[in-house]
Amino acid sequence: MLGGARLAGAVPVAGAKNSALKLMAAALLAPGTTLLERVPAILDVEIMAELLRRLGADVAGTGPGQLRIEVPQQIGHQADYDLVRRMRASISVLGPLVARVGRAQVALPGGDAIGSRGVDLHLAGLEQLGATLAHEHGYIVARAPRGLAGANIWLDFPSVGATENLLMAAVLARGTTVIDNAAREPEICDLAQMLSAMGAKIDGVGTSTLEVIGVDHLEPTHHTTVADRIVAGTWAIGAVMTHGDITVLGAVPAHLELVLDKLTQAGADVDRVGGTGGTDGPDGPDTGFRVRMAHRPRAVDVVTLPWPGFPTDLQPMVIALNSVAEGAAMVTENVFESRFMFVNEMVRLGASIRTDGHHAVVRGQSRLSGAPVRATDIRAGAGLVLAGLVADGVTTVGQAFHVDRGYPGFDAQLRELGADVRRVPDPYEVGQE
Repeated sequence: MLGGARLAGAVPVAGAKNSALKLMAAALLAPGTTLLERVPAILDVEIMAELLRRLGADVAGTGPGQLRIEVPQQIGHQADYDLVRRMRASISVLGPLVARVGRAQVALPGGDAIGSRGVDLHLAGLEQLGATLAHEHGYIVARAPRGLAGANIWLDFPSVGATENLLMAAVLARGTTVIDNAAREPEICDLAQMLSAMGAKIDGVGTSTLEVIGVDHLEPTHHTTVADRIVAGTWAIGAVMTHGDITVLGAVPAHLELVLDKLTQAGADVDRVGGTGGTDGPDGPDTGFRVRMAHRPRAVDVVTLPWPGFPTDLQPMVIALNSVAEGAAMVTENVFESRFMFVNEMVRLGASIRTDGHHAVVRGQSRLSGAPVRATDIRAGAGLVLAGLVADGVTTVGQAFHVDRGYPGFDAQLRELGADVRRVPDPYEVGQE
């Protein structure tokens, strides 16, 4: 890409990657046909679709953003390593399989290189629900031949993945399950809304305590995925960094209140577009927000925290913003211990960043300098692309397949907004599937 472009125009936001993948897993809980709308056209959805097919489901697209999942009465129980290693969200089939089949064999997950992200909380919760667990030949093996039973579960950390897995397991468990210190992200609420539409009994959605009364069976449903707040936030930060003017359509401003407030502190003008001000979801495809920036941004301090704190998935983008801002700022990462791995790549672009443990001090530079860099994960890749847009000369972001896992048509949307971006062969991707 060639730096110097000003991003301007309107950009639509698809459904959230972090929700759609879990909604697909939840479809396994009910035999019959589930229809999902607003599913993002990304690589991770393709991987999850293939995983469901190997479990016996028929998965097909029926239109733009539509996915039909036909689940048979009898489904498999093994999630193979060749798929799970490519996408960490594959672990989300563990809870539904144990609840529905009474057993599951899921390879230990791979995914982004941003920290250990162990599955201990998932497994401890399933044990409390009555499953027996073992590690065999690189697989997590869970068994509950007599089904699961309700329990009181306390999560040591409000893990999104563990909350989702345990919620999907609990809806078919006998009796009542209480999950305390549960994650509260909008994607959790989206999953709970779909499960409720399937017949689940869930109370406390949106709070840190979920109470689930198990039911005998669930029915398939028709559900629309919540908007992707991380993609929306990426475009918002891109507008600020490039002194641009972007209207983000289909997004839910209430899901990005803290992020948009930080951009206002940086000097941007932020306005809601359309809608009635609801907080549960978009009012329509013409609602969202507009971000305008007429001058160099001011540096902003950020501390990442679970919802409703600043999302860790937007940390690389705010580091990129601070790299070209006036002044200095501290970015503190409290969620993933290795999320600063991409900082060395930012330094290659001329950024001034010093890390110490889970803190990064960023001193803004008047300009960055284009260079070849490599993405280490989805969000780092997006952050490096934004940095490349404001760097002198040409920046090449290698291993861009990471970005494709979370951003549908990212390069095409950038071009529509005025960026000089194109795809080139990537020697680092030789052998990538």
